[in-house]
Amino acid sequence: MSLSVWQLVLVALLFILLFGRGRIPALMGDLAQGIKSFKQGISDINETDETLKNAPQEPKSKDKITSE
Repeated sequence: MSLSVWQLVLVALLFILLFGRGRIPALMGDLAQGIKSFKQGISDINETDETLKNAPQEPKSKDKITSE
């Protein structure tokens, strides 16, 4: 069950009628902005991970004795 060319054209026309010619570029721009911010967030996470891996680690003390 595959879509024919006429079915794809009909879906495209319905899409244009529902959203209008002016609104489709705005939707695509919003989608592109979302993808860019997602990629930037992923790269920020990767940079943070690399920074934490390269940072000097403090020695862990076994038990701290406190006087009461």
